[in-house]
Amino acid sequence: MKGEPFTRAHQSAEKKRKRWHDHEELFWAVREWAVRIGVKAPQVRLQAMEKQWGMMPSPGEMLLHPQLLMLPRDLGEYVIAHELVHLLVPNHSKLFKSFLYAYLPDWEEREQRLQSYSAT
Repeated sequence: MKGEPFTRAHQSAEKKRKRWHDHEELFWAVREWAVRIGVKAPQVRLQAMEKQWGMMPSPGEMLLHPQLLMLPRDLGEYVIAHELVHLLVPNHSKLFKSFLYAYLPDWEEREQRLQSYSAT
């Protein structure tokens, strides 16, 4: 509609800039993504890591860097999806990347943007 204050492109840009409200919202996103990917939701803990935004030390546990709370939500969702796909494929093979494309078609763009932030 003419004169509409927000276009879809504008709304999409706003969503990309949106930060997490709190750690509970981040944890809830893990559960949502687990359902979407079809894996069991792991227990989530925030833990500072030197060079990683997230990791799955065991199938039932996900560690996320607390600084993810300060990043745009879509980058945190990339980290979450990336780690959950490791429950399907333990390495970064072509199969792993195929799953990421299936669940998050723009994962490469998000990964590139995430690299501009430091996980320290």
